[in-house]
Amino acid sequence: MKNYDTLSEAINDLKQRGYSYDFNLKPSCLECASLKIEIKPEDFKVDETHRFEGMSSTDDNSVLYAISSKDGIKGTLVDAYGVYAENISEAMRKKLR
Repeated sequence: MKNYDTLSEAINDLKQRGYSYDFNLKPSCLECASLKIEIKPEDFKVDETHRFEGMSSTDDNSVLYAISSKDGIKGTLVDAYGVYAENISEAMRKKLR
């Protein structure tokens, strides 16, 4: 797996590698607003995870997930380190570990 210096560098590289959609985290699924679909935890896999730590503040910490669905939809999810504190289902929590 490739290491990136910045979140933007990672997102740009993943987009070039086909991870072209943006996913949003919902309590029991991922949402792709541009396709108007929701993907349940059993219908996607996390291909890569990249963690970034802010230089000046822990509030700048983030995690980038490269995700692919069973239907071949590839995209990214960016979330703060607090994903485990988010109000998400246990299935989503396990998937995003």
